[in-house]
Amino acid sequence: MGLFDFVKKQFASVVEWPDMDDSTIFYKWSGSELKKGSRLILRPGQDAVFFYQGKCEGIFTEEGDYDIQSQIIPFLSTLAGFKFGFDTGLRAEIMFVNTREFTVNWGTKNAINLPMAGLPGGMPIRAFGSFICKVGDYTLLYEKVAGVSSRYTIDDIRQRIDSIHDSLLMKWITKEGKDMFNIQANGYDISAGIADDLNAEFERFGMCVTNHMIQNVSYPDNVREMQEKAAGAAMVGDVTHYTQVQMANSMTEGNGGSAAATAAQMAMGMSMGQQMVNNMNAQNAQNAAPAASSVPNFCPNCGAATNGANFCPNCGQKLV
Repeated sequence: MGLFDFVKKQFASVVEWPDMDDSTIFYKWSGSELKKGSRLILRPGQDAVFFYQGKCEGIFTEEGDYDIQSQIIPFLSTLAGFKFGFDTGLRAEIMFVNTREFTVNWGTKNAINLPMAGLPGGMPIRAFGSFICKVGDYTLLYEKVAGVSSRYTIDDIRQRIDSIHDSLLMKWITKEGKDMFNIQANGYDISAGIADDLNAEFERFGMCVTNHMIQNVSYPDNVREMQEKAAGAAMVGDVTHYTQVQMANSMTEGNGGSAAATAAQMAMGMSMGQQMVNNMNAQNAQNAAPAASSVPNFCPNCGAATNGANFCPNCGQKLV
């Protein structure tokens, strides 16, 4: 190898993205310029996009090892006639794009208040799930993101949509959900609505959303406990009996000795005592009622009216 060939080789560049991972959306090649003899290495799942002076010149999608001078330059829109020389390099920018779909997990940053009668502020609920996105427009992605960043990841996506995603959840849950039962029943429609709105936001910077999923919606723990107690009371059927049982359990187990708990126990005890007194009074009143007269109204012997006498006033027949 002559000195000229050695120097030429030293200046030549290898354009590649060797450390691509599942969480990085694009990587912008950081070399200063391309020299004669430079090569492009394109791996599976990668596209290479050439930009010159901010304009997309060409997109290459087939994996392989390319000589930039002979196999790339002739296909670039405005650089097809570019000629490399010893001192002439090509100052082009190359963005490698990960072509796979990305799954991004989400969770409510703040509780969402579900409208509910009797609660002016609404019922606070939380939710989590995921959505799937991918690169949709290489030029927009370059203009809006790659122009100021050399690498873009799922974490960057998550930070970008955290606040807007909570707003979309609020919009669609209050529109389609109305209560917890309807949120679960209409989960598909809620997710579809969020996916459409989220996709409109992503399209602004060259991405697109292909699916959105709500995996769980939950009340706060204290609300769930009250819900379970209410369901238990409904299953018992006799609410008065259930209340008395709960009251007896409360007085037996204690409620921490607070003044409010003690007062509640006394009130429930008085209620039980009053119920017992009322039952006893009703029983005594029933026992004290006079027995119905057993004297017939008419004499069975002669048919004369008896007028409540023990003997028939007409024939003297004994009646009782």
